[in-house]
Amino acid sequence: MTSQTPNVPDSDQIRRAPKVLLHDHLDGGLRPGTIVELARAQGYDSLPETEADKLGIWFREAADSGSLERYLETFAHTCAVMQTRDALFRVAAECAEDLAEDGVVYAEIRYAPEQHLEGGLTLEEVVEAVNEGFREGERVARANGHRIRVGALLTAMRHAARALEIAELANSYRDQGVVGFDIAGAEAGFPPTRHLDAFEYLKRENNHFTIHAGEAFGLPSIWQALQWCGADRLGHGVRIIDDIEVAEDGSVSLGRLASYVRDKRVPLEMCPTSNLQTGAAASYAEHPIGLLRKLHFRITVNTDNRLMSGTSMTGEFERLTEAFGYTLDDMQWFTVNAMKSAFIPFDERLAMINDVVKPGYAALKSEWLFRQTAVTSGSAVSAG
Repeated sequence: MTSQTPNVPDSDQIRRAPKVLLHDHLDGGLRPGTIVELARAQGYDSLPETEADKLGIWFREAADSGSLERYLETFAHTCAVMQTRDALFRVAAECAEDLAEDGVVYAEIRYAPEQHLEGGLTLEEVVEAVNEGFREGERVARANGHRIRVGALLTAMRHAARALEIAELANSYRDQGVVGFDIAGAEAGFPPTRHLDAFEYLKRENNHFTIHAGEAFGLPSIWQALQWCGADRLGHGVRIIDDIEVAEDGSVSLGRLASYVRDKRVPLEMCPTSNLQTGAAASYAEHPIGLLRKLHFRITVNTDNRLMSGTSMTGEFERLTEAFGYTLDDMQWFTVNAMKSAFIPFDERLAMINDVVKPGYAALKSEWLFRQTAVTSGSAVSAG
């Protein structure tokens, strides 16, 4: 991709741009080589491939297969090698390092502690291992010339019955690297209202939470997440498009739920590549993010599962730029949206926006001017 007009970023600029990530699963972002090494060390012999390159391809093909069974199997393999303190520490550290290398300056990474107890760890030991891993990853990133801050979101599985317990865990570690709470898992048949006790508890504790909603099920899931549970953000929320009507003349009308989401500036954690894999859109060009951006919903761009989707924040923005012609101004808009919606204190969000995000994009936008000046000067010399 080559920049032809002001502010249209090329691949290198997208990679170097400061990016903010709010929706990324720890067990969906492992390095294939790490999975192979951990499996070998732990005696786990059920991997479909034992060579890192082939395993990475298997994960992406399984996620693209359209088979829910194969897709869920991918997480069975990653979780299987994340059952010890050392494994969790390593995976978390590498997550922070990889994101920083990709230009991410702030990230909220989610995982379900209840899925990492098979090796005998307690819930508290899981959280502490992951937190320590994130801090190590931040340290290594700084040593490599990158800056990143990582917060953890503790996830409860919506088909299980431990949501209140995980919410209490998130609250107890809220000043030790955990920034909020989430629920995930199949939406159909498992509405968020099954876990009202957890959400009521978090609201009483003035804590933050997001809810996976509107990814596969539809508007009722979004409505319950907001109006019954009180979610601060929506994980995906892509099905809000079902409450928006576009007439033949191009005019747009919003239903009451869509109007509420836009008016209240509810952040939508959109994950374009993942949404294509789950059938929420047929192509990047047809992804609802295009219309929702034009309508000024509070959209954020995310990766969801970097391993299964074979993606990164750079990759997501590259595909959106190709599909919609997004400029650096658009990238900055998405990034500021995400930073505004983060679960850290307001003054820290503001400092990240003013001292990291905006200066980073200003520097990138100025590159085009100097590039054009160099081209013009070279042409003048040739003409002379």
